[in-house]
Amino acid sequence: MPKPTDRELVEAAKGGDAEAFGVLVRRYQRRIFRLAVHMVRNGAEAEDVTQETFVRAYQALDRFDGRSEPFTWIYRIAVNLSLNTLRARRPTRDSAPADDPRVEALLTELHRTSRDDPAEASQQKQLVAALCDGIDALSETLRTTLVLVCIDGVAHDEASRVLGCPEGTVAWRVHEARRKLREYLAGRGFGGES
Repeated sequence: MPKPTDRELVEAAKGGDAEAFGVLVRRYQRRIFRLAVHMVRNGAEAEDVTQETFVRAYQALDRFDGRSEPFTWIYRIAVNLSLNTLRARRPTRDSAPADDPRVEALLTELHRTSRDDPAEASQQKQLVAALCDGIDALSETLRTTLVLVCIDGVAHDEASRVLGCPEGTVAWRVHEARRKLREYLAGRGFGGES
């Protein structure tokens, strides 16, 4: 039996099938958490954003009109909640904390290539920390777009629907965010390759 589509799951959930909504949660929970952790830069707050995203989506099921994909709708809720979390926080952080969950996640991805070379592993950790600091230095708009497209792999057309802007604007924001990140990293001694 084929897996139900997101739209079928939403329709079933609207009809009172709580398990259908549970399937949607399991399908997107990791991606929503990854988005939130990159935006709010705090594991506990990202967990809160993830949970609240699905609570709000469930409460608003009757208002989902089907003009967008359920994925886009859920992502939009997560982006808004992440931005609200950032706005509510006092701007006291100058750099990524030592226990930044993004650093650990990226290092896990890179670990396969450097497990036998401690010097390379240390250099990668410094690069990843600088990259996280550079992402944090971007404006909310550029950071949000970069996270959606480059980190979470959302296509430009889908990102334009999530962010409510033209696809060309998404492409420009990604280009600008990458340019600023290259400058940021070069200013900290990481660059020259590529």
